[in-house]
Amino acid sequence: MTPSQLRRLLVEQITQKKLGLNWESNAIERDEALNADIVLPRLVLENSHSLSSPNADGNLIIEGDNFDSLRLLRATHRGKIRVIYIDPPYNTGNKDWVYNDHFVGANDRYRHSQWLEFLYRRLTLARDLLTPDGVILVSINDENRSRLELLMEQVFPRRRLGSLVWRTKDTGNDLSQRFSHVHEHVLVYANSRFKFNGRKTDRSKFRNTDNDVRGDWSPQPMTSNKSLHERANTYYPIQNPDTGYWYPCDPNSVWRFASENEIRKRHPDDESAVQSALDSLRSDTIEALIAKRHVYFPPCAEKDVMFYSDRETLVRAIREGKGPVLPKKKTPLLREDLPDLEFWIGKPIAPGRPSRKEFWDAKPEEDRIAPLSSWIGGLKETLDPLLDDDDLMEPLALRSPKGGVATDEIKTWLGAKVFQHPKPVELIKNLLSQATRPGDIVLDFFAGSGTTAQAVLALNAEDGGARRFIMCSSTEATSKEPDKNLCRDVCAKRLRRVITGFGKQRGLLGGFAYLQLDKMDSADVPFEGTPMHAAQLLSLRYCQNASTGTLDDSILQLAFDGELAVLLVAQVDDQTLQRLAKWPARRLAVYSSRPESVSDHLARQGKSANSYSLLDALLRGQTTQRVS
Repeated sequence: MTPSQLRRLLVEQITQKKLGLNWESNAIERDEALNADIVLPRLVLENSHSLSSPNADGNLIIEGDNFDSLRLLRATHRGKIRVIYIDPPYNTGNKDWVYNDHFVGANDRYRHSQWLEFLYRRLTLARDLLTPDGVILVSINDENRSRLELLMEQVFPRRRLGSLVWRTKDTGNDLSQRFSHVHEHVLVYANSRFKFNGRKTDRSKFRNTDNDVRGDWSPQPMTSNKSLHERANTYYPIQNPDTGYWYPCDPNSVWRFASENEIRKRHPDDESAVQSALDSLRSDTIEALIAKRHVYFPPCAEKDVMFYSDRETLVRAIREGKGPVLPKKKTPLLREDLPDLEFWIGKPIAPGRPSRKEFWDAKPEEDRIAPLSSWIGGLKETLDPLLDDDDLMEPLALRSPKGGVATDEIKTWLGAKVFQHPKPVELIKNLLSQATRPGDIVLDFFAGSGTTAQAVLALNAEDGGARRFIMCSSTEATSKEPDKNLCRDVCAKRLRRVITGFGKQRGLLGGFAYLQLDKMDSADVPFEGTPMHAAQLLSLRYCQNASTGTLDDSILQLAFDGELAVLLVAQVDDQTLQRLAKWPARRLAVYSSRPESVSDHLARQGKSANSYSLLDALLRGQTTQRVS
């Protein structure tokens, strides 16, 4: 670290006052870690799968510490990842994560600080990978949610979108205090241009049952989630002008729309106040909606109309449960304690509820997107009364099986419980269905057993998409288990079986390149870095795909977009230079060990080209030092 960098860090530490999360960390050591060495990718063919398949393009499994994997991706995928989903270690103290080659246990004095620093370094790298409309989804348990949210706010300031709640099991396992922990959370932090996909309006819900000349329409609820005591000014009766029948307001869920009549009652003899109140409304009054024929009154037979000639008859009907009720919930609409009870004496009261007509042609289809709910329901869970099936804009609730299903999925694909606390494929697939578009790249840098990659392949199979995955997983080898390789023997093995099919399970279209990381000091890169290292880096940078080519022909084309060809030259000689001058592309980007010679020759031949050194390919994006 230079003296100026050291001064900058010291000034930041002294002058910046922060409200939020603090933990034991070393800012200088953190800064040095980013440039301590260089990370170079190497393709491992024997661990890869179906590389020749077009469905394998862009799918990567990267073996190594995910901090190093993210450093690599910072150099190759900066600003290109649309969705990041991670299920990081939960810091439970049950030795569920490795730090400096050792599992961190409950008795470690710096367990929380190590966990926060461990995540902070990785999240700051991941932040730079997101597209301008990108999002990161992070699973976490309730115990560590508060710490993680403060950390996320520090890394992604003002980008918190919210969180989703997922019920992981039916009963808790800690009943000593009679409190059952059965939920986990998915935190959502997004760049400003991100939107969930939501739910498109079902066109079949629009019909024209009354032959309205304006076309098909859908009945929409006219009630709000406010009670009479919360919003008394929208508690009023509604009358059908054609039949004269009346409809009581639900005291537990008053109307959504203001009433001009009620406004005038509040401001008698003050037309200015009335007009001011009307001008402040964001929607039509109920009187205006009725006048425009935007309110639908359901057909009602005369025999079903209720009529109470005196108070005694009305009160008796209420007490006996024979008064007007909500059609579905059967809760009473009239009660003895209501302020307008006398109004209903002598009024014909119709059953059913009026609704607002939402016409299909009233707005573009892209504006008919219902938002995503923060609740993740069970596969068979009844979501009513949380959701109203008639409300076109009622939030969409995702569904997922409980956590135990994920363990069974691991056993199905790998024959044994070889990974602790996985997530169900359905959970991640449904999250991705809302967060991704068909051609997006999905990153999981805590890949574990590869569930996220399987979810990507399953979602592609459902909607014909071409999403790509990048899975980063360590080996989790320790001094006690030096030969353990979680990435190769669990993640890659599972995905290989998911793609080819296993047992009674049918395969999914896909493939992947398996990369290992070679680390070396930047000073050693000119001597230990190879042209194939450069080929992988360039292919990842230009195509977001691993290179499967060889340098047997001395020139390897890594990318071509119809105009620009990216070439790697292993050996520069007269024959190679002549071939470059005749290369069938309008423009060239050539990487070689002799960039000046290549540049001079192509310039003399009138070939449009940019010439770079192999060292530039190896170091660009990974170090702050000057690259020659």
